[in-house]
Amino acid sequence: MPIGSLVNMLAVIVGSLFGLLLGQRFPENIRRISIKGIGLCTLLIGTQMALKVENILLVILSVLLGGILGEFLNLQSKFEQLGDLLKKRLPIKNERFTEGLITTFILFCVGSLTIVGALEEGLRNDPTLLYTKSVLDGFSSIVFASVYGIGVLFSAFPLIIFQGGITLLAGKVEPYLTDMVINQLSATGGILIVGLGFNLLEMQNLKITNFLPALIIIIFLSLVF
Repeated sequence: MPIGSLVNMLAVIVGSLFGLLLGQRFPENIRRISIKGIGLCTLLIGTQMALKVENILLVILSVLLGGILGEFLNLQSKFEQLGDLLKKRLPIKNERFTEGLITTFILFCVGSLTIVGALEEGLRNDPTLLYTKSVLDGFSSIVFASVYGIGVLFSAFPLIIFQGGITLLAGKVEPYLTDMVINQLSATGGILIVGLGFNLLEMQNLKITNFLPALIIIIFLSLVF
């Protein structure tokens, strides 16, 4: 039972609800400066992760190949279509629903705490790292929900599927996720998070979702080489 991931999901939901209540009371300039602050912190987190790189050439190759594959598959557009479809079905009037859903899902799930924490719980029944991640994600979701709206809350559901899935499959994937592979995966994820930080700061409009295949490619290349 992925208790740590369930707690993480609950933290995001509670934080998002709190952020939705606060967002209605915050003036626009306060909300904008808050998201800029998160953007700066995101750059720091991504840089720290990227510095764990052990083979820079494999990471570069993974990002390039992942970006090309994601662009070919048009992943960003497909994710946006799914988000828009969900928004219509519920229905939700928030204009930034899909943006908030995609942004926070990537931020909450592309990180070493996600992988290592889920493995620790699955293999050793120790959810401590995921409890720590829950606190961080909970506070982050307050700020994000105050800006992006209810889409942040809905990111909790793909989070439990992704993170809880790693916990449940931990016994099968553990032999392949050595320290070197995790460091390479963390470095690649760090680059994507840096790109996400640029988007939050409105310095670029990068299609980060199109780079997600890089996370699979780096695992494959690290195991081969």
